[in-house]
Amino acid sequence: MDTAGAADPSMPPNPLTHLSLPDRSEMQLQSEADRRSLPGTWTRSSPEHTTILRGGVRRCLQQQCEQTVRIVHAKVAQKSYGNEKRFFCPPPCVYLSGPGWRVKPGQDQAHQAGETGPTVCGYMGLDSASGSAAETQKLNFEQQPDSREFGCAKTLYISDADKRKHFRLVLRLVLRGGRELGTFHSRLIKVISKPSQKKQSLKNTDLCISSGSKVSLFNRLRSQTVSTRYLSVEDGAFVASARQWAAFTLHLADGHSSQGDFPPREGYVRYGSLVQLVCTLTGITLPPMIIRKVAKQCALLDVDEPISQLHKCALQFPGSPPGGGGTYLCLATEKVVQFQASPCPKEANRALLNDSSCWTIIGTESVEFSFSTSLACTLEPVTPVPLISTLELSGGGDVATLELHGENFHAGLKVWFGDVEAETMYRSPRSLVCVVPDVAAFCSDWRWLRAPITVPVSLVRSDGLFYPSAFSFTYTPEYSARPGHTGVPEPATDADALLESIHQEFTRTNFHLFIQT
Repeated sequence: MDTAGAADPSMPPNPLTHLSLPDRSEMQLQSEADRRSLPGTWTRSSPEHTTILRGGVRRCLQQQCEQTVRIVHAKVAQKSYGNEKRFFCPPPCVYLSGPGWRVKPGQDQAHQAGETGPTVCGYMGLDSASGSAAETQKLNFEQQPDSREFGCAKTLYISDADKRKHFRLVLRLVLRGGRELGTFHSRLIKVISKPSQKKQSLKNTDLCISSGSKVSLFNRLRSQTVSTRYLSVEDGAFVASARQWAAFTLHLADGHSSQGDFPPREGYVRYGSLVQLVCTLTGITLPPMIIRKVAKQCALLDVDEPISQLHKCALQFPGSPPGGGGTYLCLATEKVVQFQASPCPKEANRALLNDSSCWTIIGTESVEFSFSTSLACTLEPVTPVPLISTLELSGGGDVATLELHGENFHAGLKVWFGDVEAETMYRSPRSLVCVVPDVAAFCSDWRWLRAPITVPVSLVRSDGLFYPSAFSFTYTPEYSARPGHTGVPEPATDADALLESIHQEFTRTNFHLFIQT
């Protein structure tokens, strides 16, 4: 990775550039010809535009006025054949969260007393849909107790005329008045004809479920869609909900670990394994349970094959007395209870279950888009929303660059460290590179700094649209005694010499940069 992208020497000194060089003459090494040879172009907003944006970015960071769109859906979808319609189960859901939905722009971002939720409606369909009413479902958002807005697409399906093996869901959000907010895409969804009845092999891991992945569990009595209930969490308790489902992290548990303590165990989950389910939203957990395969309403106690998507399973509480059928997780209307199974009289390795203790397991995905329109004076859609997946630091000392890996990047984006804009170079829709700003831009007394400084990393579009991220960047000074000296070095007699020595400590190799998320 090329890290020679220093600032143009013709430009005046600016605290928004990279780490300051001890000798300003070294900056003359970068010529205009060298700049043109870079794979992209280093860009930065005009000083006037940056000054306007900086105050707004600071307000966004302090007031947290972002808006978040979260799409949750299953990893696989079963294809419909003929006139039947196999609706996606669990149904794709959309959550709108963040105080920005209840802020009216242009009025000092003040909360309006009459605002009880976002004035937005949504339309969801498949990415190949023509947009007609028959192929797109309207979402009616309703407010949840946690102040999030919730919408659900219960009647989406994929017909046998669609020959694709994968597809995405498309969510279109429209503000009151008809202005389009944007178009958001889900993760990739795999199409299957029906759940595999064959013994799963780890040679084909597409349908297997790994430890640490997200799953949903639902129960469907007598195969009737209207009787479907989903394992969920409400008011701190596990429930069987007919309208909302929850995603759970499925951990391979250790029988010797305490509840909530998960040792790092990787691999694919097999029947007969001790597992623990953790709600991804609340963190509430069920006790460790043994997952069993279900066939003909019986729990198979001697099966250890890998679990597959849309398989029927049962969750057995450990510690059952020998010779008994065991105790299993079960639903009773909306409550989650325990069911005492009885041993199968004909086969010793089976336990007889009831319908309510047989669950279907399926992997889930989610994607989250965050933005804030409080800075932008534009009618353009907020999409595509850039998503940062990883950060990669190069260089250090005098000059350091940070590469952002992700998706939906474009040339109109600038990287910001806190309320400081960084020189940014667009490389591809999956890569942005920026020059790490000088630490002096964040602290006027940086020469005396002895503690780390952590600043959030965000993106700002050219029209002022603000995109926060979950990433932060930490400046960490590290001091060491000079060669031949032990203990703390004596302070210099001349104050300027002392300041210069501290400055060089920060700007040379002893100045370390760390990335946090």
